[in-house]
Amino acid sequence: MDIILYLADEYVLDSVWANLVPLHDPVLPSLRYRQLSSNFTTIASSSQSAWPRDYFFRQILSLSIITLIGINLLYFVFAGLSYKFIFNHDMMRHPRFLPNQIMLEIRTSLKAFPMMTLLTLPWFQAEVMGYSRLYDDVDQYGWAYLILSVPFFLLFTDYAIYWVHRFLHHPSIYKTFHKPHHKWIIPTPFASHAFHPVDGYLQSVPYHLFVFLFPLHRYLYLGLFVFVNFWSILIHDSDMITGHPLECIINGPAHHTLHHLYFTVNYGQYFTWADRVYGSYRQPESSLDPYLEVKKTS
Repeated sequence: MDIILYLADEYVLDSVWANLVPLHDPVLPSLRYRQLSSNFTTIASSSQSAWPRDYFFRQILSLSIITLIGINLLYFVFAGLSYKFIFNHDMMRHPRFLPNQIMLEIRTSLKAFPMMTLLTLPWFQAEVMGYSRLYDDVDQYGWAYLILSVPFFLLFTDYAIYWVHRFLHHPSIYKTFHKPHHKWIIPTPFASHAFHPVDGYLQSVPYHLFVFLFPLHRYLYLGLFVFVNFWSILIHDSDMITGHPLECIINGPAHHTLHHLYFTVNYGQYFTWADRVYGSYRQPESSLDPYLEVKKTS
């Protein structure tokens, strides 16, 4: 997030904050510019704000705005494209597809975004302040580590999310935090972020935690962050295509469709291995395809 904040400051927010809180504002004296993070340094601009880039309150407000804009863009762009080009619209005739469901999914997502942003801000702020292990120079750890860090990131977060997800199904908390997401028995891509904000936040924690435990290239992390949002949308398209070679390895849309249908199977995010090891795996089969119910009603 430090990259995004730096670019936003450089091209947009410096002038915005200079207009909102100009340097001559008597309310707050100018603070001396210093390093923004371990890799980005503030640069004085022709029109300066009394709130420099390293001012904590400015950073928090800027990060809040950037995060809300970013998650809305990712959600509507990727979910919209998936809904238009991948989702089978005949599934809306399924007996368990709710009236006005798409609008309900979107409303639930939009209600969740502000609180999820608030809960996530400490992670982003810590990144901006240079506490993470994100790095810029590929030579620092080498190309081999850069390449291997991708499967490492996916395996680590997949395993952690497996247990977070399974924990959210515990009877003591399921009804409050995770049941709102299981309202969508036949999900559309717009259901991908339609959950209780605490649910959504907890399942995102492994992504943030990883970069505070292990080195990861800064731009690679940004790309992976976009990818995981895209993947979350993709697996909510109610698709039950079965029989492909990676079906026993990759936890794809068919596996997650079964999770929404049967609740206590296929908790994994990317892979099936944790479900297999801990006894929660269910193999997708054509006989389990919810589209069969649509055909019966046709």
